[in-house]
Amino acid sequence: MTTLNPAQMDEIAARHPAVFHRSFWQRFRVAIIAGGFLFYALYCWWFFAIGHVLGTANWNIAGTYLADWVSYEVRPEVTIAEDGAMKLTYPRFSPLGPDAKPDWVEIERGTMIRTAPAGTSTTAKKPASMGFMGSGGAVGGSAAAAEAVATATTRQEDVVKRAKITLNASTSVEVVPERVTVQHAGETLVVDLDRSGMTVDGTLPDWATQKAPGEKITLSFGFAGWGEIEADDISIRRRFLGWANFLFDTNSPFHGKPASEIASLITSGERIDPKQSNLSLAWNNILYNAEWQHLDVWTKLLQTIVMAFVGTLFAMLLAFPLAFLAARNITRSWLSNQVTKRLFDFLRSVDMLIWALFFTRAFGPGPLAGMSAIFFTDTGTLGKLYSEALENIDDKQREGVKSVGAAPIAVQRYGVLPQVMPLFVSQALYFWESNTRSATIIGAVGAGGIGLKLWEAMRTNSDWENVAYMVLLILAVVFVFDGISNALRSRLMGKPAH
Repeated sequence: MTTLNPAQMDEIAARHPAVFHRSFWQRFRVAIIAGGFLFYALYCWWFFAIGHVLGTANWNIAGTYLADWVSYEVRPEVTIAEDGAMKLTYPRFSPLGPDAKPDWVEIERGTMIRTAPAGTSTTAKKPASMGFMGSGGAVGGSAAAAEAVATATTRQEDVVKRAKITLNASTSVEVVPERVTVQHAGETLVVDLDRSGMTVDGTLPDWATQKAPGEKITLSFGFAGWGEIEADDISIRRRFLGWANFLFDTNSPFHGKPASEIASLITSGERIDPKQSNLSLAWNNILYNAEWQHLDVWTKLLQTIVMAFVGTLFAMLLAFPLAFLAARNITRSWLSNQVTKRLFDFLRSVDMLIWALFFTRAFGPGPLAGMSAIFFTDTGTLGKLYSEALENIDDKQREGVKSVGAAPIAVQRYGVLPQVMPLFVSQALYFWESNTRSATIIGAVGAGGIGLKLWEAMRTNSDWENVAYMVLLILAVVFVFDGISNALRSRLMGKPAH
C-alpha cells in the first residue's frame, strides 16, 4: 500500500476537487436524519400528550384487568337493615352454587326481636267489602283495616350478628352492625356505621379510597380481591386463580366432586339419571354448562370458520374470471379493463367492517352478513392481485401454444394458467387464513360467529374469564389454519414448509 505525500494529495485535490470537498448533504445527512427523527418523536410526544397519559394512568386497573382473565370471583355481600339486623347473601349465579357455605366466611348467628312497621298487615291491604253488606259492611271493614294499619307487629328472627370474611393470611373484613374492621398488609381500617353515613377512625391507608367524607369506601387488596363499604351494604370480592365450574356448573350432579369420583361414577357407578348413562349425562352437562356455554361457543366458532371459508371461496371464484377481463395483455379492450378495475377498486375501498354493517342492516344479524362482507372485500382485493399477476406473465409460453394453432381457450389453459395458478391458490389460502381472524372482528358488529359472543361477554365487564376462553379458542384455530395454509402454499410453490 502506497502512502501519498502532501504534495501528491494537493495535486489530486486540484484535479479532482469533488473527492475531498463533499456537499453539505453528504457531510451532514446522518445528523439531519437523526435530528428529523428526534424532532418528529418530540412532536408526537407533545401532540398526543403521552407524558400526561402515562402520568395519570391508573396502572392498578391494568393489573386487575389482567387478573380477571385467569381468575374468578366469589362475592359475599352483607346488608344491614335499619334496626341493625344483618344478612349475608351471594349472587344468584355464584360459582359456589345456591347453598354456599365457604370455610373462609365465618358467621355468628343469633336471634333478634324485630318490629314490623305499622301498615304491613295483609288485612290492611285488602279493600273494604262493598257486597251485600251495604254501607254498614263497608264501615266495619274500614274500621278493621284502620286498626290493622295502626298496629305494629313484633317477631323473633334468626339474623347474622357478626360476619368475618378472610381473603388470605393478611387480609380480612369483619362486619358487625355498627362497625367494619378491615385488616390488610399489617394495617387496620375501622369504619363506624350509622344510618346517616360512615366515619373513619384515623386516616385511610393507601389501599382504601373515598371521594368525600361519608361516601362509599373502595378497598383494593391486589390479586386477593377488592371490596366496597357503604352505610348499609358491605360487598367483598374474593379472587381465586383458575376458571370456576369450567366443566360442570352448579346444577350438575358432578359439580364439586373430585376427578377420581367423577371417573368412578362414569365408568362403574349407578346411573344418576335412569334415562341415560352417566357418561352421556356428564357429556350433556359439559355441553350445556350454563356458565361457560361450551356448545354455543363451539358452534359460533364453527360458524366463524365456515363464514371465512365460504366468503373467501366465492370471492376467489368470482375474481378469477374478472381478472382476465382486467388484465390488459389478456383482454385487448380498454373499456373492459377500466370497468373491471374500477369495480375492484370500489369493492376493496370499503373496509370489510363497513360492508359487514351494511349487510347486517340488509340481512339482519347472522353469518350471511359476514360471508357477504368477506366476499365483497376479497373479490376486489383478489381480483386486483390476480390481474396484476396475469399482466406480468411470460408471453413466450402463451405465444408458443398459440403458434401450434390452439384455440383461444386452450391458449389460456396451457399458456397462462400454469404460470399463475400456484400464485392464485397461494394468495387465496393466505386470504382464507387472514379472514378467519377478520371474521371474528366483523362478528362483533352483528355479522355472526364467535365475534358477536365475544363482544357480548366483554360488554358485561365481569365475565373476562369467558373472554379469555374464547380468545384462546380463536388463537388455537388461527394457529392451526396458519400451519395448514403455510404447508399448502409451500407445496404449491415448490418450497419446503417452515
